Amino acid sequence: MNSLFSTRLKQARIMQGLSMDSLCEKAKNALTKQSISKYEAGKMMPDSKSLIVLANALGVSIDYFFRPLAVSIENVEFRKKKRLGLKKIESIKAIVKDKLERYFEIESIIDIQSEFKSEYRSVAIQSESDIFSIVNRIKNDWKLGEDGINNLIEILEENKIKVIEIDAPSEFDGLSGYVNEKNPIIVLNKNLDSERKRFTALHELGHLLLNFDSSIDENRVESFCHLFASEMLISKEIFIQKIGMNRKDISLQELQDIQMQFGISIDALMYKAWNLNIITESRYKTFRIKKSQAPQFKEAVEESRYKQEQSNRFVRLVYRALASEIISISKAGVLLNTPVNAVRNQLNLV
Repeated sequence: MNSLFSTRLKQARIMQGLSMDSLCEKAKNALTKQSISKYEAGKMMPDSKSLIVLANALGVSIDYFFRPLAVSIENVEFRKKKRLGLKKIESIKAIVKDKLERYFEIESIIDIQSEFKSEYRSVAIQSESDIFSIVNRIKNDWKLGEDGINNLIEILEENKIKVIEIDAPSEFDGLSGYVNEKNPIIVLNKNLDSERKRFTALHELGHLLLNFDSSIDENRVESFCHLFASEMLISKEIFIQKIGMNRKDISLQELQDIQMQFGISIDALMYKAWNLNIITESRYKTFRIKKSQAPQFKEAVEESRYKQEQSNRFVRLVYRALASEIISISKAGVLLNTPVNAVRNQLNLV
């Protein structure tokens, strides 16, 4: 019990991005740093009053501290992200680990295999043509077609890529990496608008699936992942079909229609038009200047017009197990981190 509590306490503290000192401050000094250190080392257990103080300060239920570690998450590794400090990365890792423990547990209960296998890394990416080739393979393998990807996050999860959404500041878009070295994961800021979230998810998918030649530098890798995301959302052939070639001017209405069908931002569409030589570099620069100098135009360009998407697979699996009487309502509440009454009200058997 001491070991379980100490593990959960440390995880909850890191999830909040708190040091022991800052946790004491948040608890209004009702706890000492020395006692917290002993709790996390498994040398001492808090009394009931201190337990309530810890739960309130960390924003978790008391039950959280004693939830069994049913699934072992040995390691969570993300690719490097320059703008994120070590403390923030560790906080994200702790949040992801908590969510994945519950995710893998429900898959184990229902007996769903989550092992990911990919053959796309057998090709070393050296040029844009390699990106186009890989995208065509993925769209064919995943049966995506060319009409636009609906429910992108669901598609990623159905193809055994875990998508975790977290509450994060605007400067954080997303991260990708592996859990226990074999399970790919994409972490997204749930507060992003739909187009940005979709593009970020596919950009991170590029980092997971693509194997870049050793001669490709970091900036070029990022450029290739941008191209990968853009091409996954709307292929160059369909884009040219929609908008034509050798355009001097493009109307906002044209781009809005494509945005609403394919869930890709107008900024990304204009970049694609320049990258495909549909418009000149000079024309693309004019667009960027106009956007920076005309607030109303900028607002119109950046407006989100595509329906919001989110990851629902985990919740769906929990309610599937509950409706099939594989788990109890209390177990569902633990997995969902939701009060039992709320779970009961949401069940609504048909």
